[in-house]
Amino acid sequence: MNETRCSPSAHAAPLEPRSDEERREQLAAWAKAFGHPSRVQIVEILLAQEGCMCGDIADQVGSAQSTVSQHLKILKEAGVIQGTIDGPRVCYCVNPRVLNAMAEQLTGLSRLGRSTASGATRHC
Repeated sequence: MNETRCSPSAHAAPLEPRSDEERREQLAAWAKAFGHPSRVQIVEILLAQEGCMCGDIADQVGSAQSTVSQHLKILKEAGVIQGTIDGPRVCYCVNPRVLNAMAEQLTGLSRLGRSTASGATRHC
């Protein structure tokens, strides 16, 4: 494990969408990134680290390296994790800005679902 911090990814998802459509697309991309239990586990592993993780994540996940590499690629494309090159390997860490933005968007959805335009509580 490397105790240095990851640098922000140039390919990370933007945190401030310009339109409702962009906000929906962004949230859908994050949902896809968390759409597999192994990807959730990878994020949990990275969150438990003090800094960036350069070790073999595949051993902790219990999957083949190629499978974990694909999961890491999906998480990185969504901006959930960041990777920096450290010699012959890539070190990963979670992008807390994305996790916070995702939580804010989900909280906003929750608020929409609990009330109607008239302010009355909705019940299914």
